[in-house]
Order: sequence, then structure tokens, then C-alpha cells
Amino acid sequence: MASWVLSECGLKPLPRIYANPRTGITSSSTTVSARIRPFQSRQKQTLGPSLKALSGSREGNWALNVSTPVKPVSLGEEAREENGINGLSKEPGRFDPSAPPPFKLADIRAAIPKHCWVKDPWRSMSYVVRDVAVVLGLAAVAAYFNNWVVWPLYWFAQGTMFWGLFVLGHDCGHGSFSNNPKLNSVIGHLLHSSILVPYHGWRISHRTHHQNHGHVENDESWHPLSERIYNGLDNLTKLLRFTLPFPMLAYPIYLWSRSPGKKGSHYNPNSDLFVPNERKDVVTSTACWTAMVAILACLSFVMGPVQLLKLYGVPYFTFVAWLDLVTYLHHHGHDEKLPWYRGKEWSYLRGGLTTIDRDYGWINNIHHDIGTHVIHHLFPQIPHYHLIEATEAAKPVLGKYYREPKKSGPLPLHLLRVLTKSMKEDHYVSDSGDIVYYQTDPKLSGTNSNI
Repeated sequence: MASWVLSECGLKPLPRIYANPRTGITSSSTTVSARIRPFQSRQKQTLGPSLKALSGSREGNWALNVSTPVKPVSLGEEAREENGINGLSKEPGRFDPSAPPPFKLADIRAAIPKHCWVKDPWRSMSYVVRDVAVVLGLAAVAAYFNNWVVWPLYWFAQGTMFWGLFVLGHDCGHGSFSNNPKLNSVIGHLLHSSILVPYHGWRISHRTHHQNHGHVENDESWHPLSERIYNGLDNLTKLLRFTLPFPMLAYPIYLWSRSPGKKGSHYNPNSDLFVPNERKDVVTSTACWTAMVAILACLSFVMGPVQLLKLYGVPYFTFVAWLDLVTYLHHHGHDEKLPWYRGKEWSYLRGGLTTIDRDYGWINNIHHDIGTHVIHHLFPQIPHYHLIEATEAAKPVLGKYYREPKKSGPLPLHLLRVLTKSMKEDHYVSDSGDIVYYQTDPKLSGTNSNI
């Protein structure tokens, strides 16, 4: 299996970024005449250094070219006076996070020390060895004691470690693990398959998420539902989507069928998620995922299904909850509503600036500082062990566009309140307008009042 992965896998060059929605949803003509904000002339910005794939004849330019619009169009004054910007009332003198920033992507990049871009495969592998050793040790301790005082502690600890393994595989998917695509692919498959994630299928859709972050239609994970799609959902689907804990267990469903309004599966090589030359990679990852399922089935016969559920099943769903919680809160739940974009108002930089850093206390080290999310989203090539330093260096450039995270205690319990509040308030965005904010369904908010 490992040799097959080595021979068949390898990361592909990034496809073009779709600056305009592919689904055909555009601004309504009723949004009145636009007021043009001054903005820089169109310039092509290059995200990250070029990287050549090392797998045989596969070679490509890994630089992500991002263009900013010539003159972003804002909504007119009449719309502002009536409803603010599609869901948000404006107060005079208040900082407007939807305003085009006075800096460019290149300015942020220039502020980050050069050594922050250096990938050390030995250091990356040391984190893999550490995490795998902890996972095996926790399982051995829990199996040895096998009592109901230990099991709940084990489930939380092991599920958190599974989440740490996912983040390391996530770094492989971004190419920030090392400069060797084959090494990234093998380690990514081993880590992600062990926790039932189809590595290439997820890697490709996650790439789409980064390339279209902050875009209403084109973003891939936890993007807002348009009002039209939201109103087309049945009441049970709405209830499950916005009533805890169900949204925090959504990841396996997303892998099978994506989000409402989107079609395809991360396991199907013919899905709309993938282009033809990516299908072999998807087949490889699905085969690795299937092999892991077969291993778990064999283990259930060896140790019994109940013991397997305790050792693997419950930690798996704890991992899923971590993944959904962290992913959701990096794009939702700020004290002040943040914009989502469409059409000419969207750019790679403006979309990335809507992401949110979070502090997870003791968990920061376990999940490899993934809470430093703004710089990660703008520059996913930076290894996780340099993200904190890179963020500190970029803060003077970002100014008010960077939102300092609230300090956490040992465990990030304060984020549960943030999550609950967002689930009550952030339900859909307007069908029209190039700058939109989440709006609330009063009926659903009332349903969640007891959460």
C-alpha cells in the first residue's frame, strides 16, 4: 500500500481562483447606484514562493496568483440608510471591516521574517512521532485500567490527539509539512486514513476553501447559506443544522455529501469537486480509507465491538467535534459581525481578513497552533511552528483588520458561549448584494433559546 501511495500520489499545482461566483447568483439590480471607493490599480500579487513538485515528471508552479479588483463597488447610500449593508446597520465613526484595506498581500508578506517560510521536515516528523506515541500510550493505559473513571478522561484526551493528527495531515495537504510532495502525500495518507479522512479528497476541497475564503457561493466549508437556499430547507434540517450538538458532528456527513446547495462526495473521483487529472489521487485516498475501515472491522472481531467503540469510536466523534468547532469558530462568532463577499467586492485578501484567530489555552500546543488562523489562511505555506511569530510580525500591517483573540483559560470553555450565540444568530445571508452579513431567523432563534 505504501509503495502504491508513493508511486501514485503527489500534489498538483493549484487551479485558478474563481473571483466570481460559479453558481450564477449575482447582485440584484435593485441595490441602487454604487458609490466607488478609491482603490489601488489592478496588480497581480503572488502568494508564497514557487515550489516544484518532486514526483517524477510532475512539475508545476505552486505560486498562488491573486488579483485585486480595479475598483471594488460598494452598495449605495440609499441601501446603507435603509438596511445598512444587507444585514448590518452602520454607526458613524465605527471601523468598517468590509472597507478595502489600505495594504496589499505583498505588504503583509514582506513583514514576515524570511525564516518563517522555511520548512523543516525533521521538525515536522518530530511532531508526528510525538503525537503517534501519545495516541498509542493513551490507548494502552485506557485498555489496561478499563474502568469508567478512566474512560471519559481517555475519550477527551484521545479525541483531542486525533484532532492533532488531523492538523499535521492538514499541513501535509498544504505543503507546509515539507518541500517534498511525496513525503507530504505518504504522511498525509497515514495520518488522515487512521482517523477516517480521505486525504486527497479532503485536501482538494480544503484548497478550494482557502482559495475562496469569505466568498458566499464559492467557499467550501461552513460558508453561509443564501436566503433562497435557507428557505428551501425543511424544518428538521434547519433544526439539526443550528441546534447543538448536531452541527458539531457534521463532518462525516460533509465528506459524503458536502454542504446544502452543493453536490458531490469526497470519496467519488467523478464528483464535481475534482478535475479529471485529480481522479487517480481521489481513488488512492478512497482505497486507503477503505483499508482503514477493513482494519477496524477486523479489530472488532478481535477485541469485540464494545471495546473498539471505547478505544476508537468515541474518540473519533470527539475529534469530529473538535474539527467542526474549530473550523466554525474561525469563520463565525466574532463580537461584531464580519462581512461575506460576492462578485467584484471579493478578493483573496479581503476574504482572508474575515477569518478569526482563537486562543485555546493548553490545547494550542496539542493542535499545533491552528488557532493562529488569519496568517494561516493568507499564507498556508507557512509551517505551523512559525505561525505565532509570523502573526506578531504582520500585526502592524494588519492594524484594525486583525482582531486580537480573547485569552483562554487552561481549557477554551469561553468558546462554548461564542458558539451558542452564533448558532442562535447566524443563519443566512441575503440573496443579493456583494457585501452581506449574517441575518437571523426569529423562529429558529426562538427554538434555540434553551440551548
